[in-house]
Amino acid sequence: MVTGLGVVSAIGSGVAEFTDAVRSGRSGARPITLFDTTGFDHAHGCEVVGFDAARWLRRLSPPELGRAAQFSAAASRMAVRDAELDPAVLSGSRVLVSVGTTDGGSHELDQLVAEEIDAGPEGMSHTLVRKVPAIALSVAVARELDLRRAQATTLGTACSAGNYAIGEGLDALRSGEIDLALCGGADAMCRRNFTGFYRLGLIAPSRCQPFDANRQGILTGEGAGVLVLEREESAVRRGARVYAEVLGLGITCDAYHQIAPEREGIARCMRLALDDAGVEPGGIDFISAHATGTRLNDVTESRAIHDVFGPCPPPTVGLKSMLGHTMGAASALSGAACALAIAHGFIPPTINHVESDPECAVDCVPNHAVSTTVRTAQSNGLAFGGNNAVVIFGAYESGGE
Repeated sequence: MVTGLGVVSAIGSGVAEFTDAVRSGRSGARPITLFDTTGFDHAHGCEVVGFDAARWLRRLSPPELGRAAQFSAAASRMAVRDAELDPAVLSGSRVLVSVGTTDGGSHELDQLVAEEIDAGPEGMSHTLVRKVPAIALSVAVARELDLRRAQATTLGTACSAGNYAIGEGLDALRSGEIDLALCGGADAMCRRNFTGFYRLGLIAPSRCQPFDANRQGILTGEGAGVLVLEREESAVRRGARVYAEVLGLGITCDAYHQIAPEREGIARCMRLALDDAGVEPGGIDFISAHATGTRLNDVTESRAIHDVFGPCPPPTVGLKSMLGHTMGAASALSGAACALAIAHGFIPPTINHVESDPECAVDCVPNHAVSTTVRTAQSNGLAFGGNNAVVIFGAYESGGE
């Protein structure tokens, strides 16, 4: 059961603001200010602005944490508050904290590199060094929430890492190893990551346009999404509000190519998720696609979707048109959006859509959300190296109806 959500994003933080933003099709794109963009022909991204870590953190001081760890800890506290969990009970419970990431503390690593260039290793800040390890993203959550029996893991499976983390929580709950899971992903924008995508020719000038005939690439983004997962009996016992159920998970690693996606690997991952969830392809109401807005990826993912769902697949949306590509947080934010769509009855839009690409041939719900009953939603997470993870969410029906 998904009983709590915490979100930090370029289009809004907290459940209410994020729900309104996703439903209304808000764009988080703006000129990048987090690092020096001199020398780049274009440098738009989806930064988190106006984020005040001190508003959310109670035990840790924001200067102790790197930017991504602040996002992770803050989103986790939001999720715990949203789930109305008793802090004292939570502290002594068996909790899995699983956070996926691509860059970990690379935002601070950029600063370290700059310091090393300016002053040499002797001049580097030891305080800054402590912010770099990726494990800080999950350890910070355990420390902030005083989780005394926590298992803290950080998963570095790049752009599908959020779904990997949700899947780890699902597996641990199914096996009875834990009482509760805090699962999701977090990343902060960094110059190294932006530069890498820019040199590959994958950065769009000003906006991301998944499935559009004239799409030009990604916008890098940042943020965090954390889901509280617990078993049905636990949620019922404490009278928790349930957004959705996590019905199933599919994971594949085809190692087809470092950066190019492999159609059959994606299709196989979706089939595994559907089989684990016990859902037929025709039972999916919409797909939150990975949908990066690049020429190759959108076509390959669309064709894989047709392989699984046939000539008329369900509505297939690209949330990165709003959020940018938030790397390790991407599928976690997608999962949060799927849970909210089920709870509130809408399919989010793909914004910035002008002209459909016939090579993709999907209904991307262009520019405006659709109000409708959503029983099931599929969230795709696809990463470099063929690290694919797909999660199926479903509406919760008490009493097994």
